[in-house]
This record gives sequence, structure tokens and C-alpha cells, in this order.
Amino acid sequence: MPYKDREITKLYYTMGEVTQMFDVNASQIRYYEREFEILQPKKNKKGNRLFSPDDVENLRIIFSLVKDKGYTLQGAKDHLRSNKDEVKENQKVIDSLERLKHFLLEVKEKL
Repeated sequence: MPYKDREITKLYYTMGEVTQMFDVNASQIRYYEREFEILQPKKNKKGNRLFSPDDVENLRIIFSLVKDKGYTLQGAKDHLRSNKDEVKENQKVIDSLERLKHFLLEVKEKL
């Protein structure tokens, strides 16, 4: 019986992997790390940042607020502080809808 295909998630992502995910420079990620207390990547002995899946999710939320919704950095900070659970839930819905859209576009291409 073949193994079921399942998505393998990593425990930690390097700075290079995170910059590729969001298509930004490392300096922007470091800047957001300083500005948003919600981001707390671990650092190894060399000082390299290691981002957990929660950190990546928080970055996704921050980029959504700043880039997509047009919040200023201060506005995004305030919004995260006051509505943290609601923002996380909304981001989960947005991510699932984007996956669904991607799937439907693949089906359309095959037809």
C-alpha cells in the first residue's frame, strides 16, 4: 500500500527560506522583527534566525495588513494588539480561500 501524500512541515525555517516565501529582502524581515513584538524567531549559536511556523504565520498576517489592506506599521501594530484572535482567524480563512482558488485554476487548466 503506497504511503499517503502528506505535506511535510518544518519545525524551523531559515531567513533565506522566509525571504523567498514573501519575496522580500532580509532587511525588511529584520525590520518587522524589531517593530512587531509578535515576531520572536529563535537564534542559533551563530546568531542566525530560525522562524517557527507560528512566526511565518504572524509574518503572513503582518504582510496582509500592511501590503494588502494598506495599514501603516503603527496601525497594524494597534490592530494586532486589539484584535489578535480575530486577525488570525481571518488570515486562516484567506489562506484556505487562496488554496481553493489555486486548486480551481489547476482544474480549469486541465479541462
